[in-house]
Amino acid sequence: MATTQIIAEPGVPQIVVSREFDAPRDLLFRAHTDPDLLVQWLGPRELTMTIDRFDLRDGGTWRFVRWDVDGNDYGFHGVFHGEPSASGMVWTYDAEGTPGHVVLETATFAELGGKTLLTQNSVFQSARDRDRALQSGVADAAIDSMDRLDELLTRLALVS
Repeated sequence: MATTQIIAEPGVPQIVVSREFDAPRDLLFRAHTDPDLLVQWLGPRELTMTIDRFDLRDGGTWRFVRWDVDGNDYGFHGVFHGEPSASGMVWTYDAEGTPGHVVLETATFAELGGKTLLTQNSVFQSARDRDRALQSGVADAAIDSMDRLDELLTRLALVS
């Protein structure tokens, strides 16, 4: 199994997450853009996710809610920028529990001879915001999401 790489340089308001998947680029893009697939891998394993809205187009909005076992909910929303494609997509991310700390996120899908390198770049408004995100466990959540995405891609490959 491939490992998830996380780069968070001190003082830089950015987190870069990357991982190579043994799957074609189109399948990774589909996993990011099909709401039925997205809820199966995005976020920590111990939370359940529902999609309130998902308007995948330039200027379209999205909103997800994650639920823990005690029924507590955590909402997130944002806006898509540019036309999402199999080479990449861009969106903003705003956690409703900490409004006003918007993150600009980019995902790129690079083909590597039947495999795909997924790179997610999160740019925060400040290094302090980035540090708060790291302290809240965003790195562990990213690793868990990437592991879950790998599991989903394996299941989808078996069905194809």
